[in-house]
Amino acid sequence: MVVGALVAADLDELRAFTARLRCVEAGGDAGLGIEWLDAIEALKSVGCAVQAVITDGVATSIRADRRARGLPRVEWDRGIASQIALARRESPNRGGRHLGFAQALVHEMPHTLAMLQTGRLNEWRATLLVRETACLSAADRAIVDRRLCSDPAILDGVGDRGLITRAKALAVELDAAAVVARHRKAVSERRVTTRPAPDSMAYLSVLMPVEQAVCLQATLGRDADSLIATGDSGGRTRNQLMVDLLFDRGTGQTAAGGVPVAVNLVLSDETLLAGGHEAAQLHGFGPVPAGIARQLVADAVDRGTETSLRRVYSCPRSGALTAMESQSRTFPKSLRTLIDLRDRTCRTPWCDAPIRHHDHIRSRRQHGATTARNGSGLCEACNYAKEAPGWTARPVHNPGRTHLIDLGTPTGHHYRSTVPRPRPRRICGHREVVSSR
Repeated sequence: MVVGALVAADLDELRAFTARLRCVEAGGDAGLGIEWLDAIEALKSVGCAVQAVITDGVATSIRADRRARGLPRVEWDRGIASQIALARRESPNRGGRHLGFAQALVHEMPHTLAMLQTGRLNEWRATLLVRETACLSAADRAIVDRRLCSDPAILDGVGDRGLITRAKALAVELDAAAVVARHRKAVSERRVTTRPAPDSMAYLSVLMPVEQAVCLQATLGRDADSLIATGDSGGRTRNQLMVDLLFDRGTGQTAAGGVPVAVNLVLSDETLLAGGHEAAQLHGFGPVPAGIARQLVADAVDRGTETSLRRVYSCPRSGALTAMESQSRTFPKSLRTLIDLRDRTCRTPWCDAPIRHHDHIRSRRQHGATTARNGSGLCEACNYAKEAPGWTARPVHNPGRTHLIDLGTPTGHHYRSTVPRPRPRRICGHREVVSSR
């Protein structure tokens, strides 16, 4: 393995070893297979430790270079997490976590790092230790690190919950005030989020204090049980009733009464009017089967919900939504809407965060136009990251095909970002956008 400073020869050797591993096939002796699994698990842990050391080294090097060039302190960290994320093919949010994880291990938790380097601790369990000690000072964190990881036998056979319990208990013992302050901060960050689920469903997640969550679930369960006991369940199961009760009380509507907020459903004219099978796109969610999309439209019309229809044209060859041009320095509402529908989520590779900023790919300082071709949808973190020194972005000429961006990082690495590719249209190629309120 790599010893001391990183050199190109070591990198070539690592890539050659990775190529040899690709040729491993299943079969043969089961006992030997178990030995392989154990060895590869240890290799993954060692790789995680090496990634942490290299991540911290990259961040240290970039900060030192910016400090030497006289840049203000506020610029020293900008965009580093995004570079880590791109190299690891992950979102910028995960890149920030990887960076914080690496800095904690290298500078404050040497015993945990050593356990990773010997394969006695995996990445997830190390992450739990870092997470549960995040509120402590460096000195107190080092104490937890020593008590739990200085001897591999201490955590041998202990499950994840047991590990969390031990780390929490030590954190409270060392600095109860910090644990309380962390809880208060967590309460201030309570929120509601959604994410897609299989079969055109979605997960609604609520981050709230545990006593509120337990009370909410108990109340929904109690009222669902009451409806079942009185025969008013309408044939619904307990779980179905709990979901419907949550919707009713959260919106003031019945579950069959529709969603009283604006939604954007993008579908082809053929899907809407001629029974076509091309999937629609529900903005902020993802693809929706054609039959379900038509049912959503029909339900909105049947309920008398205010419904509007507007056309958005697409390229007949690629199906990509076409551009709108403006002389404005900022993106007007109609152009922002087009970019939202085209990009769907943040355009940074591996980042699927919601779009918060509409950005000029080639900046206005470089005479970039306010057009769909020169516009992209970004999350707030990615937009700020690309403003750091050394980052570049340019739209790539890609006639007749999907919108393409070349993103360059300060280390000279380049990544391509393409919009989700729609199916090509055989006819005029326009899309219909149905807005329901």
